[in-house]
Amino acid sequence: MFGGGHVVLPLLQAEVVPSGWVNNESFLAGYGAAQAVPGPLFTFAAFLGASMNTAPSGWIGGIVCLLAIFAPSFLLVVGSMPFWERLRRNTGIQAALAGINAAVVGLLLAALYQPVWTSAIFQPQDFGLALVALVALMFWKLPPWLVVLGSGAAGWLLSVAL
Repeated sequence: MFGGGHVVLPLLQAEVVPSGWVNNESFLAGYGAAQAVPGPLFTFAAFLGASMNTAPSGWIGGIVCLLAIFAPSFLLVVGSMPFWERLRRNTGIQAALAGINAAVVGLLLAALYQPVWTSAIFQPQDFGLALVALVALMFWKLPPWLVVLGSGAAGWLLSVAL
C-alpha cells in the first residue's frame, strides 16, 4: 500500500461508520490513539474489530479485522517476491510507481480533510490544538505517544474550560 494507513482511513470510515459497526466518535478516537504506537493501521484494525457493535466483536473481532487488513498486502508481497528484481528494473513499472507515489500525496491530503478535518476541527481552538500537535511532531520531534496524550489532555481541558 502506498501512503500507509492514512490512505485507507476514508475507505475504512466509509465502510464501518455508516454500517453502524462503530460510531464516528469512536472511529476518530481509536484512530488518534492508534497513532501513538508502532503499526498504527494494524492497531486501529484490531481496535475496530474489538469495538464493533455487531458480531464478531471483542478479541475475535479484533483478530478477524487484523487478519483482514494484513493478509492482502502480505499475500501481494509474497506473490511478487519471485518477480521483484525483474519488476524493479522495468522502466514502465518505475514510471507507474512514480505516478502512483504522486497520486498518493493527493490521497493523503484527502484523508486529512475527510474524515479528520471535517469530523474533528469545528472551532478555532480545535485548529490551534491540531497545529500545536503538528509542530510538536514535525519540529520539536516529540514522540507520537506523547503528542497523542498531550493533545488528549489539552482537548479535555479545552472542553472543560469552554
